[in-house]
Amino acid sequence: MNKSIKPKSLILKALFLLFLIITGSVFTVSAQNEPALRVEPPFWWAGMKHSKLQLLVYGKNISGTSVDFSYQGIALRETTSVSNPDYLFLTLEMAPDVKPGSFDIRFIRNRKTEFTYRYELRARREGSASRQGFTASDVIYLLMPDRFANGDPSNDNMPGMLEQANRSNPSGRHGGDIAGIKNHLGYLSDLGITALWINPLLENNNPAYSYHGYAITDFYRIDPRFGTNQDYLDLVEQAHSKGIKVIKDMIFNHCGINHWFIRNLPMENWIHQHPEFTRSNFRAECISDPYASEADRTKMLTGWFDNHMPDFDQRNPLITEYLIQNSIWWIEYAGLDGIRLDTQPYPYKEMIAEWGIRVAGEYPDFTIVGEAWLNKEGMLSYYQKDSPLSRGYNSHLPSVTDFPLYGAMQQAFTEKEGWSEGMARLYYVLAQDFLFSDPYRNLIFLDNHDLNRYYNTIRKDKEALKRALAFMLTTRGIPQIYYGTELLMDGEEHKGHGEIRRDFPGGWAGDPVNAFTREGRTPEQNEVFDYMQKILQWRKNSKAVANGRLTHFIPENGIYVYFRTADEESVMVIVNNSKEERMLETERFREALAGYQQAHEVITSKTIDVNGRIKVGAESAMILELKK
Repeated sequence: MNKSIKPKSLILKALFLLFLIITGSVFTVSAQNEPALRVEPPFWWAGMKHSKLQLLVYGKNISGTSVDFSYQGIALRETTSVSNPDYLFLTLEMAPDVKPGSFDIRFIRNRKTEFTYRYELRARREGSASRQGFTASDVIYLLMPDRFANGDPSNDNMPGMLEQANRSNPSGRHGGDIAGIKNHLGYLSDLGITALWINPLLENNNPAYSYHGYAITDFYRIDPRFGTNQDYLDLVEQAHSKGIKVIKDMIFNHCGINHWFIRNLPMENWIHQHPEFTRSNFRAECISDPYASEADRTKMLTGWFDNHMPDFDQRNPLITEYLIQNSIWWIEYAGLDGIRLDTQPYPYKEMIAEWGIRVAGEYPDFTIVGEAWLNKEGMLSYYQKDSPLSRGYNSHLPSVTDFPLYGAMQQAFTEKEGWSEGMARLYYVLAQDFLFSDPYRNLIFLDNHDLNRYYNTIRKDKEALKRALAFMLTTRGIPQIYYGTELLMDGEEHKGHGEIRRDFPGGWAGDPVNAFTREGRTPEQNEVFDYMQKILQWRKNSKAVANGRLTHFIPENGIYVYFRTADEESVMVIVNNSKEERMLETERFREALAGYQQAHEVITSKTIDVNGRIKVGAESAMILELKK
């Protein structure tokens, strides 16, 4: 069937010129390397559960051609033309038993073949559908690739890329790349990291601020300043060989102003458009708010993040399918272990639910964490799969970013104890876990690439940092550590994102110190590194922390005590937030200590008697493996 979709009005190239005027960016992007024919996804796989495949085809006046191919097990079900004649969307249907192979898709005009595309249907990776995602047994290390390590200086400046490397500019590109990450996988493994979340690596061909990766200009291409698609595949394979999972950062809300299909829009409603530049109100709360006005919801959903980030209209089924397929393509192509979804509340929630169902259909045990930047437990719960609060909506995303617990940890370890302050902050957040369908899958963190460095937040209190790490790495949820936390890196977000995204010392040839080595770290840095490493390496084999239920006791006198228990394993954690050494009477914890006589203290390796009284140092944390 041939279907034509017409927009309300034709804007196309004139619209892009308007965008350039709005942004104040007077530059041109060379089209000399544009392929005569572009097909996305560029290839696919046999044996996928979802039988239909949408191909976006881009070529000069391609809509005026007819399509012809022959391959057993594949049928052309629909040809969709849109207002821009340079686009054609094909819907293929694949039989369950279709075999891997290649075939030519011919585009014919006036009985002559004008374009030919050799399409490949590949065999799926062995065990692809049964891969395990990341879980609470993992600890995720978040790094910004441009700021981590420069393993290949030859790709710092690449032909056709609009921004050149300038390490002296806090907001510029510094040259970190995939090779740099590969070179230091041993460092991460030695620290005890089991999963790696890398900020976006896809092409961001923009004249400024391209380093962060969130203004994508090609959804199927690794930015050449980071490396190649094959380099990324090699990174995933090498990480897996060291027991490290890889999580890809994906964006469904927007792309970059210089994306090739923004320069020549397929149709008006491919993106949200306004009479003049309109920014989102960033009020994600209004999506779940039962009293929200339609005006507020509309501005939240249709406003742009920034003037160089066009906002997708996911009500358009063609862009929805494009984005869903792109994520599945990368999962299958690279052998990914998880996805972190940027700005979950900003795309239309119906599209997110459809995506969640589709990914789970192909990979039942795969993990997606949605970035839902909401500071209230009930509002955050709305975005997790099977939420008891969503009033009929189901996102189908198993994990969300736990901003309420983040907020509590910002204050808990440095303020004076009170009825609702200090350790009580942690207690009150966790006491509301009944609002979540599965709080054990919440992503928990002290900071990330958008937030104040935690060490700065706690006024560079090293002991407070250690208590916070002990708590985060033993409470419920999936912990995430921001690169450099182990080095006491600091920075204030309000001074600019470059402050919280500084280069990892030693990642560049000629750096005065190399913090990847023990010799290159200060005594204080090694103290925190060793502290974190001790917990992380122990945590890998702790079923109680990975899968155990949480039982906690209301904080008293600045001391918070909780237990993690799974089968025959139990761990007791004591956090003393007071400035005084305490003798902790254990009678209160009899229900959790029954049958246990001693414990192995993880940090000091000492044996502790848990009957009677436990001496707890001032401003310290104890992690006790209970022994019968």
